[in-house]
Amino acid sequence: MRKILISFLFTVLLVPCSYAQKSGDLGIIGGVTYYIGDLNPSLPFRMSKPAFGILYRQNFNSRISLRAQCIRGTVAGSDAVSKANPERNLNFESVITEGGLQLEINFFEYYIGSRMHCITPYLFGGVSVFFFDPYGNVKGTNLQLQPMTTEGQGTPYKLYAFSMPFGLGVKYSVNKFVGVGAEWGMRKTTTDYLDDVSKTYYMDLAATNPANATLKELASDPLLSHNAGMQRGNSRDTDWYSFAGVSVTVKIRMLGKERCLDHQREGY
Repeated sequence: MRKILISFLFTVLLVPCSYAQKSGDLGIIGGVTYYIGDLNPSLPFRMSKPAFGILYRQNFNSRISLRAQCIRGTVAGSDAVSKANPERNLNFESVITEGGLQLEINFFEYYIGSRMHCITPYLFGGVSVFFFDPYGNVKGTNLQLQPMTTEGQGTPYKLYAFSMPFGLGVKYSVNKFVGVGAEWGMRKTTTDYLDDVSKTYYMDLAATNPANATLKELASDPLLSHNAGMQRGNSRDTDWYSFAGVSVTVKIRMLGKERCLDHQREGY
């Protein structure tokens, strides 16, 4: 399955390039990622981490574009920081690699290189696949959490999932060949284990001697203060993550005829 998803990731990024005979933008994107879930229920940009990626935008006309992109970033959460549940005292950090397609709809006409149509806000939405792998700091040791089945899962959860990106941004044409943009988007995911927290505790640890606790027990319940069946997370809602950042893109033209038409249309 992992090989299939990796193939899908590369297909998502490469297929739109086959239509570059019209016009397109190729560029880089950088910013921050953050997470919303059990360990950070509501506050945007808490524990933000750097993120970067590449994108290709296929422009069908002045208002509609299809974008393929790949972003790599890190998300993190901690009860000690968010104060969401201090008695739980869990934490995690995970690298995320995302690839997907997004439809962009411009509010105004926009072309890189246009004098008249050089700026526009836009909305976007789409679908992505992403890989993640949560680690937790337990007594000063970074542990991979998924293999430890911290909620007693019979089978460890998958380290990939799908997300539905949506958000808004603004684009600006700097000159004939370069455009810049800024955007903020949320990702509603199909997993509740981005943070390794979802359901209930599965071990009776309330009376455990801390000196005898194993790393697996501490990864599940660092304060050793809960018994089996007590609430550990909220399984009714899946996790979210977000990307906010800026992009720099370069216009790609493949047909000289289209270059002439575009220049006539834009007054060059």
